[in-house]
Amino acid sequence: MRLPLRLIFSIPLLIILINPTPTSAHFFPNITAIPSSLIPNTTIWAAFSNLVGCKKGQKADGLPKLKEYFQYFGYLNTSYSDFSDEFDDSLEIAVKTYQLNFNLNATGQIDAETIKRIVVPRCGNPDIVNGTSAMHPGKPSANSTIHTVAHYSFFPNRPRWPPSKSQLTYAFLPENQLSDVVKTVFSRAFERWSEVTTLTFTEISSFNRADIRIGFFSREHGDGEPFDGVLGTLAHAFSPPTGRCHFDGEENWVIDGDFLNGAPLSAVDLESVAVHEIGHILGLGHSSVEEAIMYPSISSGTRKVELADDDIMGIQELYGSNPNYNGSVSSLTPTGERETSGASRVDYWLWERGVLLVVGFINLSIIIHLDFFT
Repeated sequence: MRLPLRLIFSIPLLIILINPTPTSAHFFPNITAIPSSLIPNTTIWAAFSNLVGCKKGQKADGLPKLKEYFQYFGYLNTSYSDFSDEFDDSLEIAVKTYQLNFNLNATGQIDAETIKRIVVPRCGNPDIVNGTSAMHPGKPSANSTIHTVAHYSFFPNRPRWPPSKSQLTYAFLPENQLSDVVKTVFSRAFERWSEVTTLTFTEISSFNRADIRIGFFSREHGDGEPFDGVLGTLAHAFSPPTGRCHFDGEENWVIDGDFLNGAPLSAVDLESVAVHEIGHILGLGHSSVEEAIMYPSISSGTRKVELADDDIMGIQELYGSNPNYNGSVSSLTPTGERETSGASRVDYWLWERGVLLVVGFINLSIIIHLDFFT
């Protein structure tokens, strides 16, 4: 499947298109409710597994698609056009940069560990913007007197919501007709960020007037970032103060968060992805810390919703700390209740291990995204 490439413009353009049709998203109360007909046998990027062992100077049938993948996520620049089956110098550099970002052995060769990471579902936003990656290098934390290395990042020019917008509103695309149960998942996701910052979040009914607008779409939906069906890319969000957050409606979204007993390949925890995307809406980019919410990928059938220290340091650098924040975040169950007992806390810790999606950077100064609902 060909991954669409971004359109880069040097001057503003006015483009008039027909509004995309929102999708009726797939929501399931638990993993057992997902019908077998919706469970794929493999991911859309699984064919890349045949490339293990490839290195510069070799030729292989799957390399053109891999080059498209790396260009889509920013590892090959937009002017790159050699989509042949030859492993060239540019691809070697792209592979090495990817390996650095994901804390892999940076050889520039396609080894099994690199492919294992590439095929994990993730967001459709790039890891590299304008040739610059912010994922790998550590930097001293601005919020701590302790010598701490932080890996959080921001969008170019560090956009954030202005102080006058500390009370943010959000709304859901009416055409999606989301249930109260699904909306509650998002309410919990927003609360995880409000616990550690000065920001608050309130749902309103007017989609067009909300600061943050959440919608589920399928395939091409008008912003230049098409979704690709089950797995692959899961969601993407835009930097402040754009406030747009889009989810792939074709995913099998699970809302109860119970993955202890295993899950089919396609099960995706809605709250895990929502917490990550909200981080982007607030101004955070990707982190190279695998335990962080803002790590760029999440395996299907996993759950991770609690903010890591890296996430908290990053968001507090933008907005400051909640006066009531005492250095730890509370755990919310899928019903919205907080865990209190020691035994429950251990169970919840086990429940929430996983690898998280994360959304990449979008340089809004050069990439034209069309907003059809504002």
